[in-house]
Amino acid sequence: MDNTDLLPRDAQSILELAARSMFELFANASQGMMLVDRQARVVWINEQYKRFLPALGFERVEDFVGHPVSSVVHNTQMHHVLESGKPILIDLLTNRAGTFVVSRIPLRDNLGEVIGALGIVLFDHAETSLQPLVGKFAVLQRDLDDARRELASQRINQRNSERSGQRQSRYTFASFVGASAPAVEVKRQARRAAQTASPVLLLGETGTGKELLAHAIHGASARASGPFISLNIAAVPDTLLEAEFFGVAPGAYTGAERKGREGKFRLAHGGTLFLDEIGDMPLGLQAKLLRVLQEGEIEPLGSNKLIPFDARVIAATSRDLSKLVREGNFREDLFYRLNVLPIRVPPLRERREDIAALVEVLGEDMALRSGAQPPELSTEALALLSAQVWRGNIRELRNVLEQAMMRSDSHRIVASQLEAVLREAGVEPPVAAPVAAAPALARAGAGEAGRPLAQQVAELERQAIAAAMTAACGNKVAAAKMLGISRATLYQRLDQSV
Repeated sequence: MDNTDLLPRDAQSILELAARSMFELFANASQGMMLVDRQARVVWINEQYKRFLPALGFERVEDFVGHPVSSVVHNTQMHHVLESGKPILIDLLTNRAGTFVVSRIPLRDNLGEVIGALGIVLFDHAETSLQPLVGKFAVLQRDLDDARRELASQRINQRNSERSGQRQSRYTFASFVGASAPAVEVKRQARRAAQTASPVLLLGETGTGKELLAHAIHGASARASGPFISLNIAAVPDTLLEAEFFGVAPGAYTGAERKGREGKFRLAHGGTLFLDEIGDMPLGLQAKLLRVLQEGEIEPLGSNKLIPFDARVIAATSRDLSKLVREGNFREDLFYRLNVLPIRVPPLRERREDIAALVEVLGEDMALRSGAQPPELSTEALALLSAQVWRGNIRELRNVLEQAMMRSDSHRIVASQLEAVLREAGVEPPVAAPVAAAPALARAGAGEAGRPLAQQVAELERQAIAAAMTAACGNKVAAAKMLGISRATLYQRLDQSV
């Protein structure tokens, strides 16, 4: 028996009126509401919810209402509420329509049996007050999804490689480390490029991760099960490039293999061909490459037979292609053919807040390869790295870390060791941002001796935390590591200082 059966009739009426009022309040104040029945079918949505339908892929309400909620709302948890009978009061939901703060409440009959569930969109992704939180969650969720796909892809690729001997992509977007605005933006553009079949042109300085992004684009594309073939044009002599591209027919010239040799285009059939340093390609070969891209056919050296191929081309260069076109060193028509989806990969100096995370990932990778303990950088050492210009970008950062690890008698690296490595490379170390609270300490000793010790210690702690946050460019994980405290402790101290 429901407890309401024991109440006087007037009290029951009041409860029913209150429930109806609360429902109307939520229906009007929320960003959207839906009802599902015991079988998890959508039976009703309010007017506010209808605005999400186009983003979810539905033109008509009847294409949405009446269908299982799991088939129309990606990542829904409504069926879990029906099964457990327990509400999910505050949660973040991400799907094609965006990221939302939602609540899910089970509905019961007079006997207490679950007969459905009510879903409420409290705030959508455009809500300004929650935009930082929702945006940060969305980035972390994407990186988590990328990491899961990367693990699954590695297992699949390993099995495929063992069966067919094909070369597969080694990285996904999770491999591109960084949560700064430039890093997030380049990953967003690359994800969009992965959903198309058009050529992609990756532009950026050496060592920024262009090849890694090429692997990731291939791994997230419809061609992920096909081969990923790469060719560094700058590393192959001009006289051999044509054979590398198009292959060689059997007996084409003296010394040629009797069985012939397949070129990179043919090897990439059904997959992706990555052409690194495309700006170094000789002019004579550029015309042949343009024809191949336009016709979708290759002609091996020494053969008069055209062979069709199906490969998506991703090109990359650290040179200014527009300038090369103006100087007559790169064909304008080939430039337009490749420059369909240009993506500029930012240099490391434009995303300094990612350096702490990169140091951690690079250190773990180097330790895994060498069998040693991952390096532990002092506060001053990490601040020094964050202030460096990094002309060689991530490749240079890794080299400096490797040299410092080799020279250190322990896994701990201090600023003086990094300064020595940089100076030997002809780089004058910059003046790192201070991360200590020496000025505050001096003031405390000089003029604040009369203050209670607890207040002076608290003030020094606030100064040290503020300096570490400045040196880490706002990265709380890096700041906590600089200070030698856990993230939870740092969050607690920051809350106390507000």
